[in-house]
Amino acid sequence: MLPKLRLISHKLCPYVQRSIIVATEKNVSFERVDIDLSSKPAWFLAMSPTGKTPLLEVTTAEGRVAIVFESAVIAEYLDEISGAPLLPRDALYRARHRSWVEFASLTLNSIGKFYAALDRSSFEEARSELLGRLRQIEKEIEGPWFGGSRFGLVDAAFGPALRYLEVFRAYGAEDLLTGLPKTAAWSRRLLERRSVRAAVSSGYPELLVDFVRRKNSYLAGMLRNQSLAA
Repeated sequence: MLPKLRLISHKLCPYVQRSIIVATEKNVSFERVDIDLSSKPAWFLAMSPTGKTPLLEVTTAEGRVAIVFESAVIAEYLDEISGAPLLPRDALYRARHRSWVEFASLTLNSIGKFYAALDRSSFEEARSELLGRLRQIEKEIEGPWFGGSRFGLVDAAFGPALRYLEVFRAYGAEDLLTGLPKTAAWSRRLLERRSVRAAVSSGYPELLVDFVRRKNSYLAGMLRNQSLAA
């Protein structure tokens, strides 16, 4: 019997998307609770060692409650408790995939710099860093998924990052996957997959663009007068 799971997040958290993608792939039921990070509830702060989302509250069949934090750890836990593993069985390949899951986190950090940069100079610097990350992953994709024929944890980790880029592109920003055919094809497959689509609400693109616009960043200026492409 699987434990009762409560996943604490906020609506735009890219890291919680990983957990939801893995849970959906593995048919693991969970309750999602979104909080306001600008006014974190006391109960959340009492639970979370880091004060960050996502946070997974696990209640076992015996009634024992445990807290799991950090998105990569949550994703691996969800992978381990049900069904065939999304990580490779071979120890070396498993370590390699874990390394690229960490690289996905670095890519999300680069995307954060990209959408938050306030002037052209810092924007171009962030753009260059992000393009460097994308060029690195281009060399590693085996296709059709990151590790070949099976969807895995690296795919789940990169889904939120590539969703960012697709939303920005749809609102008129540069397509950063131009010239990266393997990454572009991988992104299309990821964003069409049911688990990846289910990780956000239908209004996610508008919420994300509104979030970026309120930062008054350089990218926000590019998006300000754009509407979502059909």
